[in-house]
Amino acid sequence: MRAVELTPEHPVSTLAEFGATAEEAGFDAAFVSHHYNNRDQFAALTAIAAATDEIRVGPGVANPFETHPVTLASRMATLDEYSGGRGVFGIGPGDASTLANLGIDPDRPLRRVLESFKVAQRLWTGERVDHDGTFRADDAGLNYDAGEIPVYVGAQGPHMTRMAAKHADGVLFNGAHPRDYEWASERVSEGLADRPDERGEFDFAAYASVSVAEDGEAAREAARFPVAFVAAGAPDPVLDRHGIDREQAGAVGEAVSAGEFRDAAEQVTDAMLDAFCIAGTPAEVETEIGAVLDYADSFVAAAPLGPDVDRAIELLGDPE
Repeated sequence: MRAVELTPEHPVSTLAEFGATAEEAGFDAAFVSHHYNNRDQFAALTAIAAATDEIRVGPGVANPFETHPVTLASRMATLDEYSGGRGVFGIGPGDASTLANLGIDPDRPLRRVLESFKVAQRLWTGERVDHDGTFRADDAGLNYDAGEIPVYVGAQGPHMTRMAAKHADGVLFNGAHPRDYEWASERVSEGLADRPDERGEFDFAAYASVSVAEDGEAAREAARFPVAFVAAGAPDPVLDRHGIDREQAGAVGEAVSAGEFRDAAEQVTDAMLDAFCIAGTPAEVETEIGAVLDYADSFVAAAPLGPDVDRAIELLGDPE
């Protein structure tokens, strides 16, 4: 799979155009990210599905804290139905710094994610479900047919990555540096060792922030905003792996939580850019993607894509 992430910081109609460009450029899937302060994720995905014929569509990722997991399962099933079976369910615990703005404490995130997609899978096969764990559902069910939908877990830490490899169809591993993917490949192998054969093949997908343009410096500048969000949410072991000062990352996180996104971007260091984004000219970016794919099976080019998103999608689809 070669896919692209689109962020609904743009109007939904623009995202639909980006999705059409991605399909024309040969991408296999388009994911749409979610933060409460952007446009609605599923509205954007529906518009992309309407503007395309073959590309797969899904949240990248939806979180089961803001939305009840049963409702989330129904929204995903609706998207899959509307797109003619092209849905991919990306699910993850969400961004702690923005969830905090809503007064949400993402307690036991691994259990919440696992229970959410396991319940969703049961609902999609027509079961009525009783569940009492990190959330509750009594005699929940869908009154329409859904079927099988691939589940990809958004992960960055070791436990979520191992869980995805054991239980899900794929992982969307958040990272941009080969060093992270070498480490993650070991966690995937650990999870696969416990994976039942009947769950089938597993897709280790790199979900990497990419910024590409003919002007490499412009591409790096465009990367500052998304890198700020990545750095703000990066756990200490990830920061240490790349030699990034914890206090500097903490300051970026405080600015993100306060909604001071420009200030957060200005505090992003070169070390953060190198660690958390693949940025540069088309040739430079393609070389770095190749280094990541020495470890991962698939690649998702995530925001910002570049200073000109539509052009960046074209360059990433056919860098030559």
